[in-house]
Amino acid sequence: MIKEEHEVAVLGAPQSQAPMTTTVINIPRETFVPDHIVWSLFNTIFMNWCCLGFVAFAYSVKSRDRKMVGDVVGAQSYASTAKCLNIWALVLGIFLTIGSIVLLVFVYLKAYQMALQVANNGGY
Repeated sequence: MIKEEHEVAVLGAPQSQAPMTTTVINIPRETFVPDHIVWSLFNTIFMNWCCLGFVAFAYSVKSRDRKMVGDVVGAQSYASTAKCLNIWALVLGIFLTIGSIVLLVFVYLKAYQMALQVANNGGY
């Protein structure tokens, strides 16, 4: 053993009567706040009924800005609003798209039936 190591081994633990104090440093870890920007962009491009997708995209950008500044509470608030708007945009977009397709099919079927009637009656 080296001389210093031998001295430490012989001395042992410190023999102080004072209680040992510890210091705890809390380092705030980066909290994950989803900003839903990809979902908002999808709704803006494909499901933008009543401009809900665009508004959700604006709130997602605001959430990302708040997160970059370090305002976690503000980022969570904007992200929650963006999530709610995205849900409404998606549900409304799906229902209105399906409704439009069903309406279009019924209109084409009715037009086809009327064309067959006109053809069978000789033009009248």
